[in-house]
Amino acid sequence: MATFLYRVGRLAFRRRWYVALVWAAVLAAVGLGALKAPGAADEGFSMPGIESQKAFDLMEQRFPGATADGATARVVFVAPNGQKVTAADHKKAVEDTVAGLADGSQVASAVNPFQAKAVSKDGTTAYATVTYKVAADDLTDASKEQLEHALEEARDSGLTVDAGGSAMAEGGGAGGAAELIGVAIAAVVLLVTFGSLAAAGLPLLTALIGVGVSMATILALSDALGLSTTTGTLAMMLGLAVGIDYALFVVSRYREERARGRAPQEATALAVGTAGSAVVFAGLTVVIALAGLAVVGIPMLTKMGLAAAGAVVVAVLIALTLVPAFLGFWPNAVLRRKDRGPGRAGEEAKDNGGTRWARFVLRRPLPVLILGVVGLGALALPMTSLQLGMPGDEAKPTSTTERRAYDALAEGFGPGFNGPLTVVVDAKGDDDAKTAAAAISKDIGATKGVVSVSPARFNEAGDTAVFSVVPSTAPTDEKTKDLVTAIRGERPGIESETGATYEVTGTTALNIDISEKVQSALVPYLIVVVGLAIVLLLVVFRSLLVPLKAALGFLLSVLASLGAVVVVFQEGHGAGLLGVETTGPIMSLMPIFLVGIVFGLAMDYEVFLLSRMREAYVHGETSHQAVTSGFRHSARVVVAAALIMIAVFAGFIGESDSMIKMIGFGLASAVLLDAFVVRMAIVPAVLALLGDKAWWLPKWLDRILPRVDVEGEALTRGADTPEPAPADQEAARV
Repeated sequence: MATFLYRVGRLAFRRRWYVALVWAAVLAAVGLGALKAPGAADEGFSMPGIESQKAFDLMEQRFPGATADGATARVVFVAPNGQKVTAADHKKAVEDTVAGLADGSQVASAVNPFQAKAVSKDGTTAYATVTYKVAADDLTDASKEQLEHALEEARDSGLTVDAGGSAMAEGGGAGGAAELIGVAIAAVVLLVTFGSLAAAGLPLLTALIGVGVSMATILALSDALGLSTTTGTLAMMLGLAVGIDYALFVVSRYREERARGRAPQEATALAVGTAGSAVVFAGLTVVIALAGLAVVGIPMLTKMGLAAAGAVVVAVLIALTLVPAFLGFWPNAVLRRKDRGPGRAGEEAKDNGGTRWARFVLRRPLPVLILGVVGLGALALPMTSLQLGMPGDEAKPTSTTERRAYDALAEGFGPGFNGPLTVVVDAKGDDDAKTAAAAISKDIGATKGVVSVSPARFNEAGDTAVFSVVPSTAPTDEKTKDLVTAIRGERPGIESETGATYEVTGTTALNIDISEKVQSALVPYLIVVVGLAIVLLLVVFRSLLVPLKAALGFLLSVLASLGAVVVVFQEGHGAGLLGVETTGPIMSLMPIFLVGIVFGLAMDYEVFLLSRMREAYVHGETSHQAVTSGFRHSARVVVAAALIMIAVFAGFIGESDSMIKMIGFGLASAVLLDAFVVRMAIVPAVLALLGDKAWWLPKWLDRILPRVDVEGEALTRGADTPEPAPADQEAARV
């Protein structure tokens, strides 16, 4: 591997113009394809195999057109204290508002609350449902402005008016400002790390090129592969983060080789052969983690994982080809000014913060190990009370109209009104479908925790009925989950009595089913991803204990970060500091996202740090000396890479959406704990305690495993005293 990549780096340096032109052509081709590609359609969210999805599919089949994905807005009117919306002046204001909303060109219907009996028992609250002909993403600015204008006019009458629903959702989501903040902080970190504008700018430039290629490819293939507009979100975030990191490691190794007195071409080739090998295997671990998302069984999540894996592959290819090509264009520009003169050989052997820290840990391995494990264990304890769900409008800030509408409906109609259950009765083959549906409705209505049941609505064939069930508790309440379980548990007895079957769906039931499926998929996902990564690290480091230590360290950091998320977003400790106004269950997909993304990134640091230690050990240093050497060469760069990752992820904490805050906080805290506690403290402590045993491998296994030479032993045997080639001498003068 190292020899092959050495040749790749050397060729890219010598044929830099061709390499640059090839990447420019690729970017232009996929960019043109993205411009010509039809707009990516949102394929919606589906999860095969769960009851709520089966019920939804049955509704689409038996009620064709009834479940069209048209946007909706629920406008809530609340009378002033001591008054009622049924008063003549308030009633007229409500009816005028609804009539005005119905005139919109994209509006399908606007239901008068007084005709639909959508008024609370105490008469203080009413709501009108506005249904649009198009999906939320297709609403024009004119339609949104009409809705906002109608709300303002209604407020002028003295009513408190707010609105929720998909029509109120703002497009775009996270990105933009958060990514710019992350890039800006990354630039500062790179500048401090390298002390050179060119060295700081090169990783940013190549990472942006890689992200451009990846995103343009995703857009170009979106129609053919059925990718949605949200598929590329993860690809952009990870492509940017790993793209910067991979280029950072190659450039850093190049500077080390130049400090040893090597010519630019030879230094580039050695950098790609050694650091490039680590990049390849680190990239493979990320790809394994992302591709493993297919285990969960959510099509959208699978596509997001594969798209992000593709972006990581592009980042690896950029680091192995375009980065050495750019080093060929500017071989001295990436060096600090004081390092550009002759006679700098041996400078890399000086002590630095990494060596001082390594020696500190090597002197006190047991206390450092105990402190690190106990600290992470304490942070992980709250994870035992983890509750999964899909927070909705109740998790938004009270400054939003959606949150105020949610609260008004909960106060006027009860907390369960915001999350009704939908029951689909399949009476096909039953002689008296209406009687069967009525019996099912009656039995469900008598279930403890049910406030009301709506009249059943039948399809044209008369063999399928749908009715709504309003729980007494909020959508994210554990009692609502128990109610869904109870209703489904009554099914065998009811089916035997009526001869008809039924299923429970709706947003609330769907979220409950998703949470349960994600929880059941988490352990298989961990087994697949961690197992494959252990095998990969076994090949890379030719050690039994190093891969196991890496996996256990990752589990510690990811559990601790999940515990931190529970403490802030579920239990509310410190939530105010992050602008979180409402606590509740953790987003269902959060553990999967955290495990998948952080595992890949954690293995990045493991490979980069341990590869230098392995390299030193193979070249004759003792186990303790190898740890010190690894930290001398890699600690500064690993810290910089981690800070960049943390900056990219932490930028999302500033977003208003609580779920985006949660993702940003979870990923940032996981990288912080894994890089600085596990990799920089626990890893050297364990290696110090194990000594030479850390690199032990049974002879029979040593014969079976392929040799990839990630430490570059084959390269350094013949490259210790390189002579500058004429081409190198000419490049050095650039």
